[in-house]
Amino acid sequence: MLFERIYDDDLAQASYLIGCQANGTAVVIDGRRDIAVYQDLAEKNGMKIVAVTETHIHADYLSGTRELAAATGAKIYVSGEGGPDWQYGFDAQRLYDGDKISIGNITIEAVHTPGHTPEHLSFLVTDGAFSDQPGYLLSGDFVFSGDLGRPDLLDEAAGGVDTRFEGARQLFASLRDRFLTLPDYVQVHPAHGSGSACGKALGAIPSSTVGYERLYSWWGPYLAANDEDGFIAELLDGQPDAHAYFGRMKRENREGPAVLGERAPLQQLETSDVARDLDQDLVTFIDTRPNQEVHKGTVVRSLNVPAGKSVASYGAWVVNPETDKNPLVLLAPDQEAAQDMWDHLVRVGIDTVAGYVTGIEGLPTFVPKLVRPEDLGNVDAAMVLDVRNRSEHIAGNIPGSYQLSGGRVMWHLDKLPAEGTIVTFCQSGVRNSVAASALRRAGYDVAELDGSYAAWSAWQQEEQNAVTAN
Repeated sequence: MLFERIYDDDLAQASYLIGCQANGTAVVIDGRRDIAVYQDLAEKNGMKIVAVTETHIHADYLSGTRELAAATGAKIYVSGEGGPDWQYGFDAQRLYDGDKISIGNITIEAVHTPGHTPEHLSFLVTDGAFSDQPGYLLSGDFVFSGDLGRPDLLDEAAGGVDTRFEGARQLFASLRDRFLTLPDYVQVHPAHGSGSACGKALGAIPSSTVGYERLYSWWGPYLAANDEDGFIAELLDGQPDAHAYFGRMKRENREGPAVLGERAPLQQLETSDVARDLDQDLVTFIDTRPNQEVHKGTVVRSLNVPAGKSVASYGAWVVNPETDKNPLVLLAPDQEAAQDMWDHLVRVGIDTVAGYVTGIEGLPTFVPKLVRPEDLGNVDAAMVLDVRNRSEHIAGNIPGSYQLSGGRVMWHLDKLPAEGTIVTFCQSGVRNSVAASALRRAGYDVAELDGSYAAWSAWQQEEQNAVTAN
């Protein structure tokens, strides 16, 4: 058996390719939309992808299941569990508890494990060349290394009302009746790692075992004591802010993401053409430099989505393709870098990219407003906006500040003052620059706190030390 984990650091998301080396067939589970990685891996190992499936209707990224099937001819399998409100809207073979996918010597059995979502499946994998018993569990967003999938996303991002409590009860039952009935040696391979917003304390270890989670996870003692109420209270406490774009992912994944097909390579654009299109608001410019560079000067009405491992995450904070219809123009050093950024963006359904430029010379520019920490008290601010997560705000904040996480700001403009200056900050300035750029593009008067909360805290400490010294 070939067992390959493909990990996306941007979204802290894991997909899997499992192949039978005896007959050269493979299945992809929880694939993403830029599918070349799976095609290359299959080709490298002399395999044909014949099946694609996923554990549930994802909220944090756009599924590549349909994309892979269209490119390879593979058969699509999706969950048929969860009741009428949680059925996929596209053609695929439905999987129910106990159903199996067979590829050569390998059997993949669907196990209904609701809680994170009502339709959620886990997959028990048996390598028939070695055993007639399953040795691996692809647990999706059910069990992570050291944590569980949060049951409140349907409330936070999909318009549910108090579904978290029923989801928590379902998680407890799924653990008790399904997960903990497996042998301790069964390897657990989750769909997310540390950094994902699909749980509150995910470990960075890529896999675990049933026995290890039974003994050492935070939830183990609650299951051992059959303490459902204690489990629910602990599970729901302190969950991180859910990004607002999760709601769009849920809808599109349920209906069936658009199939992109083969994408033509991005082309370098003429600066004069971009300047003209910017003047007519026909394109949106994406400044991909670090915030320190952006603060020296950036393109008018541009969005700051810094290049690196979080292009998809930050891009989805500030670009909503359901309402933002302009093609994007990326700032990139070369075609390869631009193509990589586009790959990240299509993972969250941001598909329309016109091309790239390698510099901002010749484009309309301005210098974003900054406020030094020592000058904050002199600013007549309509709001001091903390774009960090709730837990960070609770741990320490600027007195009088209002918290609204960066991934939710553009969906909750009704909570912001219509007039006056908004001073924004995060921890170090990166998330702040992303959110501030979107607010400026939306017409708000924004001043960024230079150095953000870290700089403000350091200044406060210096002030305190000076008072103590005197």
